[in-house]
Amino acid sequence: MGRLRVPFFVIALVAMGLVVLVEVASPLLLGGGSAVGGLLQAATDRGLEVSGISGVEEPPGRAIGYLALVDVIGLYSIGLMAVGLLLPDRLHGRLQGIVTLVGSIVLIVVSVVALIVALVEVLVMVALLSAAPFGTMAYLALWGFFPRADAAALLSLLMFLKLVVVVTLLLAHQRFLQNKGLVLLLLTSLVCNVIVAFLHGLVPIPLVSIADDIAAIVLSVVAIIWALVLLVGSIPAIVKAVRSTLSAARDIRRPASP
Repeated sequence: MGRLRVPFFVIALVAMGLVVLVEVASPLLLGGGSAVGGLLQAATDRGLEVSGISGVEEPPGRAIGYLALVDVIGLYSIGLMAVGLLLPDRLHGRLQGIVTLVGSIVLIVVSVVALIVALVEVLVMVALLSAAPFGTMAYLALWGFFPRADAAALLSLLMFLKLVVVVTLLLAHQRFLQNKGLVLLLLTSLVCNVIVAFLHGLVPIPLVSIADDIAAIVLSVVAIIWALVLLVGSIPAIVKAVRSTLSAARDIRRPASP
């Protein structure tokens, strides 16, 4: 099969790191634009007179940021392979189980909290939207003018970077195709990207914030499932490491034969 082509592998690692970085920074890149014009137009369409409005901004949304809950697992997996190139196999095997266990528990906690936040927010949105006319106006003032075009551009960039990861991993070594867990994880990442883009484009602009939160809920559930898979998968590695340590300790304590 040949040796690992390190330059392509490094590109894949860097591209995956950029994916997570862009997703985490997405609240700073999206939203913030003035929504006053859209709010006044919506009020006019409903026969309401609104004046003296200022400081109303487009919301950044949650779904793109929540993509990081899934993609951080891909970054961890590729990073773990990179560490394996530098550390001895025995030390790498022991660290892998412990780090995976701790990381999966942290990811589960963070994902559950994120799920609750997104669920509560979408319930508040629906309640306000259905409480016409003043509740609807409050909803429009807070969430009614989502920056869909900016989000689409950001999602396109993320999809490009993820495809770079896939292609460079294949160029680095074809044996990565035999790693079913990594293949499924990368496919999950690509599908999640498509789901967010699809939900953003499915509904009219005033409802995109609700669709965005629904996407965030789906991503939280996906992240929890993958974190549970990692948690279960880390147990055999930890058991093996413990047995190896106990065996080494017994060998040290065993007196030498005369």
